[in-house]
Amino acid sequence: MKKVLKAIALLLVLVTLVALAGATWYLRTKLPQRSGTLSMAQLSAPVSVRYDERGVPHIRAENELDLYRALGYVHAQDRLFQMEIMRRLAQGELAEILGPKLVEVDRLFRTLGLREHAQTTIAKMDKDSAPAKAHAAYLDGINQYQATHPAPMEFDLLGIPKRPFTAQDTVALSGYLAYSFAAAFRTEPALTHVRDKLGADYLKVFDLEWNPQGVISPGTTALNAKDWHKLDQLAQLGREALRLAGLPQLQGSNAWAVAGSRTASGKPLLAGDPHIDFAAPSVWYEAHLSAPGFELYGHHLALHPTALLGHNLQFGWSLTMFQNDDLDLIAERVNPANPNQVWYQGQWVDMQSREEIIKVKGAAPIQLTLRRSPHGPIITDAFPGSYGTTPVAMWWAFLETENPVLEAFYELNRADTLEKARNALSKVHAPGLNVMWANAAGNIGWWAAGKLPIRPDGVNPAFILDGGTAEADKLGFYRFSDNPQEENPQRGYIVSANHQPRPKSGVPVPGYYSMPDRVQRLDERLRDPNTLWNLTNSQSLQLDSQNAYGPRVLKPLIPILLSRVNDPKERLLLESLAAWNGNHDLYSVTPTVFNQFLYELARGTMADKMGEAQFNNLLGTFALDYALPRLAADAASPWWDNKNTPAVETRTDTLVAVWRATINHLQATMGKDPAGWGWGKAHTLTHGHPLGRQKPLDLLFNVGPFPAPGGRETPNHFSGSIGPAPWAVRFGPSTRRLIDFADPAKALGINPVGQSGVLFDAHYQDQAKAFMVGGYFPAHLADADITAHTRSTLVLRPAPQR
Repeated sequence: MKKVLKAIALLLVLVTLVALAGATWYLRTKLPQRSGTLSMAQLSAPVSVRYDERGVPHIRAENELDLYRALGYVHAQDRLFQMEIMRRLAQGELAEILGPKLVEVDRLFRTLGLREHAQTTIAKMDKDSAPAKAHAAYLDGINQYQATHPAPMEFDLLGIPKRPFTAQDTVALSGYLAYSFAAAFRTEPALTHVRDKLGADYLKVFDLEWNPQGVISPGTTALNAKDWHKLDQLAQLGREALRLAGLPQLQGSNAWAVAGSRTASGKPLLAGDPHIDFAAPSVWYEAHLSAPGFELYGHHLALHPTALLGHNLQFGWSLTMFQNDDLDLIAERVNPANPNQVWYQGQWVDMQSREEIIKVKGAAPIQLTLRRSPHGPIITDAFPGSYGTTPVAMWWAFLETENPVLEAFYELNRADTLEKARNALSKVHAPGLNVMWANAAGNIGWWAAGKLPIRPDGVNPAFILDGGTAEADKLGFYRFSDNPQEENPQRGYIVSANHQPRPKSGVPVPGYYSMPDRVQRLDERLRDPNTLWNLTNSQSLQLDSQNAYGPRVLKPLIPILLSRVNDPKERLLLESLAAWNGNHDLYSVTPTVFNQFLYELARGTMADKMGEAQFNNLLGTFALDYALPRLAADAASPWWDNKNTPAVETRTDTLVAVWRATINHLQATMGKDPAGWGWGKAHTLTHGHPLGRQKPLDLLFNVGPFPAPGGRETPNHFSGSIGPAPWAVRFGPSTRRLIDFADPAKALGINPVGQSGVLFDAHYQDQAKAFMVGGYFPAHLADADITAHTRSTLVLRPAPQR
């Protein structure tokens, strides 16, 4: 018997060892190859790829086509699943691999028309242009890698078939990036609900006359209860779609350029940290490209050969989101005698329609009928049963302009003068982008790039527009020269933080801009005449966790609460709020109390009047951020009264209830003792992978959680929507970059997670901890530095001719 047991034990050990060996072999086949020599078709000469200590490839080629082909290959090594999942999102193909839960997301993106728009755009593209050739070479590099290597682990787990990547994928993905800026889906239904259901007195807190060129339209839309339900769904899906897929959404950003007169080195200094939803892998892929006549250290998006952020020894640039309103929702007026016709410019016009099929993993395919009016796609067709309700169309500049954005960024990657940068950016039509630029010759510049539509006088696009009237018409577009912009201003610096820019030449610039508190904090420090800026104090500015928003909201409210709250511990909390400077320090209790109070203030005044669906939509808008300080200062606002009670509540009555709800929630979720309510405990960041939404895969693929400093609209912008504690940070700095053009080869930067999207790779999460504590790494540009920090070298050689 003992021999049998020993034999069984030995067999189990052997089986375990074989399984471990098999698992090890399997995982090794998925890892990127960063050393040795590989053959690659279509190369005209060998290409050297040196990988530094962070896994950043430094690619040297003898010509540009070889350079971009090699970039596609190495980018695919690290990010092939990211490329696959993002192209499927943009074209409405996620349900095919992720199942029925993603059908609504696919419906939305099919309705947006990104696939159809991409097909049309590619058909018009000049295939012989330099940008098109670079793009084709890059895609060929991706496809060569995919065809000659095992599929990523995620492909195996989800059963994803390999298929070539095409130019259509890139253009459709550009549409996703434009969509991810669009706040209209959340904001316009919410504000229209307030106007049509509650009235003008309730609109006052939303500061809609802040833009001097805008006025409130006196009309209302003819929407019924069923229509409002569809709009509730639209706003909710627009908010949830990208989180369901676990994919990054572009949110906001900081950037500034300081002239040599204001820097310690005497040369311009460029800083930038675009704010994007956190994810694993992160959105940017860093690569240093070099060929005769061209060099750039760039940050690339999936399926994009040209860098969206970049620098070299001569110039550099960063981006923030313009957040101009280039998307209108339009309630169509339907012909009672023919539901396929809408009233447009004085006559009944037929809507166009097309059929599409959504494949669904584990379920039957779904057939869609998608309609389009003269104003744009009928966005409410994203939901089953839309017929019989008021069709709501989407006019979107991305679909209505030529938008040669691939050509624009190809030129921007080579724009070493103000004139070249200005000309390149005039070709960006949508999405709207602020581009902050500087060069070693001493120039700084900023341009708000995007086609600004000319709307009829008196039209406020913050609301859903009436398609049966001229208010929904577009009269053309303003010239690029009319867009907000500055070059070499006398003050010696330019700053952009998603705030409303100063209109130029009287041109109105409606938009969904961030609160001014973040840019005011940056400007407060940048304008200090006693500070000469360098890489060190610029780091402290990017990591600044303070703004004036909290004190601004609290100032009129704290005296009221102190007059009504008697509990000694609670009074200590109120006194800390009264003395608070708005700093979101990890170990402070005060920001935790404030952010819970902010949510309870919004809920206690607005949820009863708007209903849960529209209130939840409002939580994700900048409109609410603007409203709350105005509400706090207005004791007579009708929002203070609770519609669910027979009494008429005053500001004091509601504030007492809001404070009680704040304390009750924090005690229930974080413990009775306020000493345990530190901001770092309540406010955390986890970088989520698309597969990490499924337990226990979250333990493998997700990175975190980490205590997160900063907060809503602080320069160090770790944030999310207004909501109850604890808070999971959703977005923040997607990188932090600093370039002093006295020595641009010593630029600094960091990736929030790591270069690689391959699980168990050394660079999957090697930067995550440093990022959270404000670390920076050198972006090697000089050959001597690259050589000193090279950890491995991969050589790509031309494949033998057959």
